[in-house]
Amino acid sequence: MTTTAVIPIKQLVDAKQRLSGVLTSDERTRLFRAMVEDVLVAVEVCPLIDEILVVTSDDDVQDLARGFGASVMSEPENPGLIPAVTAAAKRLAEAIDSTLIFVPGDVPLITPEDLEVVLDGFGSSPAAEFTIVPASDLGGSNCVACSPPDCIEFGFGEDSFRRHLRLAETRGIAPTVTRLPGIGLDVDTPEDLNELAQMLYESGQEKATFGYLLKSGILERVCPDLLRLEA
Repeated sequence: MTTTAVIPIKQLVDAKQRLSGVLTSDERTRLFRAMVEDVLVAVEVCPLIDEILVVTSDDDVQDLARGFGASVMSEPENPGLIPAVTAAAKRLAEAIDSTLIFVPGDVPLITPEDLEVVLDGFGSSPAAEFTIVPASDLGGSNCVACSPPDCIEFGFGEDSFRRHLRLAETRGIAPTVTRLPGIGLDVDTPEDLNELAQMLYESGQEKATFGYLLKSGILERVCPDLLRLEA
């Protein structure tokens, strides 16, 4: 059994536009790059993941991914998360005994241990398997594992968690739901950024994202009380 982590990344430049009210374009680009780096670290270290496949057409992301030993696949002509993961699943499904685990690039709290929770024993059944880690608000799908990789139709987007449960059930697959705080927080809004900063500070983990928030002065702007407590 070969398990491949699929990480679709659009563009670093002008990423996370919903944060434009609190961060400049350059800050958003650098923050997103740091988050992607943290995700790649966790995926690379996880002993249950054999390969990393980054789907992107961004040259900087390609260079970053290859630095972690990842393979790179160009985005399909039809842009978007669903086409990207679907194309990766189709490619991986050509191999026998293959498992796909989708991980977004904006969940910097993710740890190798989180991934082990999702993948432990996964893919050992001869029947199709599907596991999903929902966003903390039970809206999005922040991680999905599929064996075989194309066992379901993907339905990312608004309210995708419930949509994926229905899509799995239409294929006769009983989905497994695993809630993990480290994967549950994806960063899209200023409120997410504030929560991320506090969780990174409290966890004490050495993360590229926290280092950037601290050195850039963003941490002081979004969570000034944390630095006052430290002082």
